Amino acid sequence: MQSKYKNKKTQVDMYIFDSAKEAQRYRELKLLERAKEISNLELQPRFLLQESFRKNGKTYRKIEYVADFRYNENGKTIVEDVKGLQTDVFKIKHKLFEKKYPDLELRIIE
Repeated sequence: MQSKYKNKKTQVDMYIFDSAKEAQRYRELKLLERAKEISNLELQPRFLLQESFRKNGKTYRKIEYVADFRYNENGKTIVEDVKGLQTDVFKIKHKLFEKKYPDLELRIIE
């Protein structure tokens, strides 16, 4: 079955990435980590954007943003997302992320 955005799942090391572009970025980040230009590379970090809540007897689920990568660079925490297309849902989550996590830098790799 072909993905909605025509991405091809790609395996690198023991990880399966949603796209060849994301897998390539992982390879680049691994090289930067080996060269000590970045540290603490993490895949698929989760960020809580809104807690779950109840209203009028209905439970609303929490809203999370799952980025592609997180790492440290020059004393700053960098969050990266590899995007071929920025969906409307992503654009909303991006705004919520920027509001809730002002000290983190979100980089969109297109």
